[in-house]
Amino acid sequence: MRIVLVGPPGAGKGTQATRLAEKLRVPHISTGDLFRANISQQTELGKLAKSYMDAGNLVPDEVTIAMAKDRMEQPDAERGFLLDGFPRNVSQAEALDELLTLEGIKLDAVLDLEAPEEEVVKRIAGRRICRNDSSHVFHVTYKKAAEEGVCDVCGGELYQRDDDSEETVRTRLEVYHTQTEPIIDYYKAQGLVVTIEAMGPVEEVTARALAALKREGDDQ
Repeated sequence: MRIVLVGPPGAGKGTQATRLAEKLRVPHISTGDLFRANISQQTELGKLAKSYMDAGNLVPDEVTIAMAKDRMEQPDAERGFLLDGFPRNVSQAEALDELLTLEGIKLDAVLDLEAPEEEVVKRIAGRRICRNDSSHVFHVTYKKAAEEGVCDVCGGELYQRDDDSEETVRTRLEVYHTQTEPIIDYYKAQGLVVTIEAMGPVEEVTARALAALKREGDDQ
């Protein structure tokens, strides 16, 4: 299956992308991983992206699109892929359509993870990370540390990342609404959007998404 995963910050997109890609046996392709891989391998695209990033500028769409194209042409993506973080806007969605058309393939579905905005803010703004190990993650409401401000695992200090502050989260949501959300209407016009309720246990959200994809496949 060839799937695009969209949703606001805090909807659990990264977690669901990893789980769904594993269940569907297709590669999880995220823009973050694409950038890191190309930069660490010092590819021409990686060097170009880094030059923009070092200057504090956004990486142009054409660079992101070229990276995505290279990744989708790898052998492990022949039977499908799950795109996470790309396309990020309508122009990227149009470019993706052009790429796929040239390859004689098409998207099977666009999974839209939905979560109430206030819940998204609560999820992210309440997150606390261990300074010793960033994989130790707690939450002031959903996963409290036994001792406030202290990691249960290693005793390290728990802190709130700058980009997890409520003000920053609301800014990120505004960017999502203005730049990324319009691609949902773009794909709805193609009959590809499958809306998934992103609230509840991780396993339940994954099950909902898989069931919806199965229904989508049966209808086609």
